[in-house]
Amino acid sequence: MSQPAFLSCLAGSVLLASMLPASADQEYPTFKVHFSDGIVSPSVIEVPANSRFKLELRNDGSTPIEFESTTLRKEKVLAPGASSFIVFHPLDPGNYAFFDDFHLDMPPARIVAR
Repeated sequence: MSQPAFLSCLAGSVLLASMLPASADQEYPTFKVHFSDGIVSPSVIEVPANSRFKLELRNDGSTPIEFESTTLRKEKVLAPGASSFIVFHPLDPGNYAFFDDFHLDMPPARIVAR
């Protein structure tokens, strides 16, 4: 392979790698959120603005839950006893509502990016 072709191939590989999602093992500030039959705890989560972070979700209740944020375009369904996580891209400072879409009778919780 000629040097220009090699450099072009290398540049393409670097570009592709930068477009891939970050590994789930990567360390981000992590915040735990518990759901229990419509109750979200904590109801306010303060996260660092302008940096990635991870929410660890746990359903401690006896019914399914759905983490939903229309503003952040994120959703995740969890069966009773299940846990999972969501990694968020950097957020601008502000308030971002989220709720349990299967328990709409409860008030929304919020993420506060500072």
